[in-house]
Amino acid sequence: MSCTTNKQVDLIVFNAKVYTVDSSFSNAEAFAVKNGIFIDIGTNAEMQKKYTAREVIDAQGMPIYPGFYDAHAHFLMLAELMEQVDLSGSKSFDEVVNRLKAYQKINPNKKWIVGGGWDQNLWPDKAFPTKDSLDKYFSETPIFLSRVDYHAAVANSAALKIAKIDSAVHVEGGVIGVGPDGKPNGLFIDNAMQLVSKYIPEPKEEELLARLQKAQDSLFSVGLTSIVDAGLSTEQLEDLKKFYQKNELKIRDYAMIAGNPHSIEKYIKDGIFESDRLTIRAVKLMADGALGSRGACLLDHYHDAPTRGFLLHSPAEFDQVIKKLANTEFQVNTHAIGDSANRLILDTYGKYLKDGKQRRWRIEHAQIIAPTDFPKFAQFHIIPSVQPTHATSDMYWAEERLGAERMKGAYAYKRLLEQYGMLALGSDFPVEHFNPLYGFHAAVARVDKAGFPQGGFQMEDAISRQDALRGMTIWAAYASFQEKKRGSIERGKDADFVILQADIMTAPFEELRQIKTMRTVVAGETVFLK
Repeated sequence: MSCTTNKQVDLIVFNAKVYTVDSSFSNAEAFAVKNGIFIDIGTNAEMQKKYTAREVIDAQGMPIYPGFYDAHAHFLMLAELMEQVDLSGSKSFDEVVNRLKAYQKINPNKKWIVGGGWDQNLWPDKAFPTKDSLDKYFSETPIFLSRVDYHAAVANSAALKIAKIDSAVHVEGGVIGVGPDGKPNGLFIDNAMQLVSKYIPEPKEEELLARLQKAQDSLFSVGLTSIVDAGLSTEQLEDLKKFYQKNELKIRDYAMIAGNPHSIEKYIKDGIFESDRLTIRAVKLMADGALGSRGACLLDHYHDAPTRGFLLHSPAEFDQVIKKLANTEFQVNTHAIGDSANRLILDTYGKYLKDGKQRRWRIEHAQIIAPTDFPKFAQFHIIPSVQPTHATSDMYWAEERLGAERMKGAYAYKRLLEQYGMLALGSDFPVEHFNPLYGFHAAVARVDKAGFPQGGFQMEDAISRQDALRGMTIWAAYASFQEKKRGSIERGKDADFVILQADIMTAPFEELRQIKTMRTVVAGETVFLK
């Protein structure tokens, strides 16, 4: 009979190529987990000699990484879209109509038909859709279809009737499209979208939970263990709190408050909320719209239209709200696409940040930056939170919008990395696909799924694989004040990790998007197994 002094743990993983993503980017072969925490990392022999475990995983030489962290996403929007008409990739408005007809056939009792994902830049005429093309086929059922970036939408006459919209009123930070007759044509951009969307029925609580759990399963299946929920209403935040308190959701969610200059008092009063898997300590502001719908605010006219886009609130309102938040503990994260919006936010942040390094304020997207504004990220310690797949989605038409000169400061991830020393990488799902390997591929290869363009798009702004992996693990955690708890495989941290079928650090570029997730683990619990 043998005596053992081995320490009892919950899980030992061995025979792996472990990328710890610690400060020296070291590799290991094995680790031990107890109570949801990594307690030891080392060689196969060390772990098996020191510990006995209830569960043992032989990784069979496969690579293991810290659980992937999407630094900018929309969990509730993804959950909603899974129940709606998915219009992504539609090659014409006729295809949109056909998808709507098919959806209505399967869902004949839906009071509204809601969808998202269309992009007029993929259509032959590149023209924005209008209500006329919808009314022809759907005269009774109200329809509301968001553009791929969720910064524009088209509605039919039935929806306009419910919203009582029969004239093109002025909307601050938004546009109501008009036809030749001067009447609303069904197109709504940015803040104008709410005039119709507020009438769409909300799901019941149990329906919302079921949708979120379905979306969560999809996220786990691609190795995501943590996400940043980029902008939620009070009601949505309260729903999430309830679900997490009952342990009905498992993915870690850093939820940003959808703040606008008029509605942050409640959040300041409530203070920071933090539980094991849900954190609410950031306010998300919206500076401008999107490039594809020409709502991004530019310093000069668009290259293909006599407009500069627009801000969603006035500079004075941004100044007021940022000043107010500077006197709280809340992190401020602002959506800014155009070079004018980025300049305004960088300068306003700089005005009120006494210690930017400590505050970790972020600019979400940081998509088009004027040459003189890049150094401000370093000067004010502003974190660039970027989405690499936006570059490879927009590259077909971005130069039409911006012209060759402004393109030099667009999707410039390498330059932003050099300024701040870190990038938080996300996907902006469901605007883009939620698979983090698509973002990894776009960041390092700068090509689309077909490998276009040959040699890569603006390759001077590609980043290394090591930095891309950091951006979707430890740097994403840092950008959410969580680098001491997660983002790397180190002693004392949450045991969140992912096992992939092949090594993204060495696989050829053209294979990266096909690599499958074999297992996803959150706090030592397997939440996905292939």
